Amino acid sequence: MADLQVLEYNVGDIGTNCYLLVNTATKETIIVDPGGDAPMLDRHIKAQGLRPAAVFLTHAHYDHAHHAAKVKEKYQIPIYVHEAEKETMRSPRINVSAMFGCPETYEADIFVKDGQMLNVAGFDIQVLHTPGHTAGGVCYYFPENKTLISGDSLFNGSVGRTDFPGGSMSDLVRSIREKLLVLPRDTEVYPGHMSKTTIGYEADYNPFL
Repeated sequence: MADLQVLEYNVGDIGTNCYLLVNTATKETIIVDPGGDAPMLDRHIKAQGLRPAAVFLTHAHYDHAHHAAKVKEKYQIPIYVHEAEKETMRSPRINVSAMFGCPETYEADIFVKDGQMLNVAGFDIQVLHTPGHTAGGVCYYFPENKTLISGDSLFNGSVGRTDFPGGSMSDLVRSIREKLLVLPRDTEVYPGHMSKTTIGYEADYNPFL
């Protein structure tokens, strides 16, 4: 089993959690949701001798995807996103970049499916499709490391907003109950905003669930 180190950086206009998921043995690194501050991320990557292997997008909202293309170009690495997120990527209205006065579209290289197992940077990773915040929102689960990257699906004591285009509270709650709360209770959850939590804590105390 590859040892996983999770490095968290607050990026972009509204403070998105960007994660560097580091294989401590090889320094191969997955960059999750680089929604801004690509130069800052690059400084930290260089300072620690990391080797970027991929960009994972949990979804294609502006605050998560804004600098994905810059990171891809800098390191010549692929961008992963769920196949149902294509419309979000193509539409500045749906990806809310227009709302922030920065209308733009996004692209990806690898489109993943629900339940798909990936092997990236030496990690086995399961894709969990959790629509509700966006149509193609996903969480990335590292079963051997008991780690979940939850994007804007599940937060510490809360869930993602569903009042953006394509959002659905019923879909989101169903997604979380069926896909996430069945994971081991000691699974550490790293959300797109706010602080980390665990599956057990959210199962017991999250008022939305």
